[in-house]
Amino acid sequence: MLPNLLFDFGGVIIDIDYARTPAALRRLSRAGSTVEFSQASQAELFDQLETGHISPAEFRAGLRTHYQLEGTDEEIDAAWGALLLDVPAERLALIGELRRRGHQTALLSNTNVLHIEAVNRRLAQQYGFQHGIADCLDRVFYSQEVGLRKPGEEIFRHALREMNWQAAETLFIEDSPQHIATARRLGLHVLHLAPPLTLTTALPEALRVFPREYPEPPVA
Repeated sequence: MLPNLLFDFGGVIIDIDYARTPAALRRLSRAGSTVEFSQASQAELFDQLETGHISPAEFRAGLRTHYQLEGTDEEIDAAWGALLLDVPAERLALIGELRRRGHQTALLSNTNVLHIEAVNRRLAQQYGFQHGIADCLDRVFYSQEVGLRKPGEEIFRHALREMNWQAAETLFIEDSPQHIATARRLGLHVLHLAPPLTLTTALPEALRVFPREYPEPPVA
């Protein structure tokens, strides 16, 4: 059986350094405020942007108010996007090869319009993509368009319904433990890309042993 492949974006396809954004935003704060944003958790302001409930302008205003930020819109956007790193070509090549073999593919990402626009510009410049990462996959589900975000269960259910996939026939590839936990609870198979694992080193082995889990989870 060829499993369906449900990819996270940051930390899976695109490299991410979560520490860079709060550090960059703090440098714009006249009070040196600590910004509540990390891989594990974040303040409600960031959730609101990632679910499309506030606009980029409202987000910037919220940052200025909550963290006493001083800076132009462009400076704030650059700090917010500081976590975005490279999209390695070998990962895109692997996804393309798996699609040619017959795997159905989709993306399920907590993201926002500012990050997506920045990544899409980079992908257009580097690889000539017309529609961002959607050029490489059968479907993309962005939290800011769906109005839901991980680790909530409903965004997973939404993606499965839209793709007409069964959880037991789907492999979810993700780097955040809290999202892995939700996927397991819903019956998806998972590949947890915890360092030093990467997509190109771990996914071929995960597919070889599917439906067994790779790497094997630790014994409780």
